[in-house]
Amino acid sequence: MPDTQPAADAALLIRGIALGEAGALRRLYDAQAGRLFGIALAILRDRDAAADALHDAVLKIAARAGQFEPTRGEATAWLAAIIRNASLDLARARGREILSDDPALGDSPVPAEALERLAAAQQSSRLRDCLATLEARNREGILLAFVHGLSHAQIAARLEMPLGTVKAWIRRGLMRLKGCLA
Repeated sequence: MPDTQPAADAALLIRGIALGEAGALRRLYDAQAGRLFGIALAILRDRDAAADALHDAVLKIAARAGQFEPTRGEATAWLAAIIRNASLDLARARGREILSDDPALGDSPVPAEALERLAAAQQSSRLRDCLATLEARNREGILLAFVHGLSHAQIAARLEMPLGTVKAWIRRGLMRLKGCLA
């Protein structure tokens, strides 16, 4: 059963931000910045750009905290949507997805409309269900890359597996995940 405490804590902090409570934004940032940065990094694939997107997202969270409706969804999903949109806005402003400097990764640009469809289709329970259908190695690779923001090389080192194997696991897992979410 998923832990709802981070979502509940985030909801209380967002309410505190909306009410002008001193320190609420800082506490929310301290609790959520790592996860939000990981989402931005997964989209942008550039640490500096992800930091810029996180900064933009925090400003939007501060400005829009009063618009959060807990009855419409979890606070963590609301925060994820804001960072996703800030990242996509930044990617569009730069004209394309930012690729890594490592040619061995075989990075290729992803059309902005594909990223928008993924962001719009974001439903946490559906995503969790689809992730549960993946083999453990595919799921672990995807989570390490897209939730924790690790590079393929970092994942390979952590799992003590060859880089090519890890990249293949993640690619196959993403293809299965895409099919499940379609």
